Amino acid sequence: MKHILIVEDEDGIIQFLKQGLEEEGYSISSANDGKEGLKQFQQTKFDLLLLDWMLPKMTGLELCKIIRQENNNVPIIFLTAKDTVQETVEGLKSGANDYIKKPFSFEELLERIKVQLRDKNENDVLNLGPIEINIQKHQVTVDKKEVSLTQKEFDLLHYLVKNKGVVCSRTQIIQEVWDIHFDYDTGVIDVFMNALRKKLNLKVDEDYIKTIRGVGYIAND
Repeated sequence: MKHILIVEDEDGIIQFLKQGLEEEGYSISSANDGKEGLKQFQQTKFDLLLLDWMLPKMTGLELCKIIRQENNNVPIIFLTAKDTVQETVEGLKSGANDYIKKPFSFEELLERIKVQLRDKNENDVLNLGPIEINIQKHQVTVDKKEVSLTQKEFDLLHYLVKNKGVVCSRTQIIQEVWDIHFDYDTGVIDVFMNALRKKLNLKVDEDYIKTIRGVGYIAND
């Protein structure tokens, strides 16, 4: 699960983004000022930052520059009411990867986030027998027919296929797909796996995802 830090001084915007992004399967942390944002960033690994430009104690621009001075390549998207060409250029020169003007469409922001979080070292398309996963389009097909999956079902399938040929324990899956790092009933994985197998509708002899009793699962061609 990807972890996003929102640094924004308007609680309403934070709650709006938090609810929407968590529903999309992201883990969210937030800070109300630049200094707190920097503190959290230095203490925790984040996959992407959403920064407001005008922040108390330290501006988003200053925060972005500090992060880049540390040679950190984490994707940064500015959320701001500033929209002149000069301001846009200034934001991008500070090291931001993208820039979206308030008020913005959540759907547009979500697509921009997906673009920034794409693994540049990962193939756009992964295959497992007749199953094809298009990472960029967030699309799964079986024998060229599209299958509708929930975010968690997609994440689970993606994780297993990405680690094809390797046994993935239930502990690893609950940590990587659900971002849960404490004792938790991993039975939820079996529930999602049953639903996933039904949706993929594979034939009995097409056992591409095998259960390793007492351990976890493995994806194999």
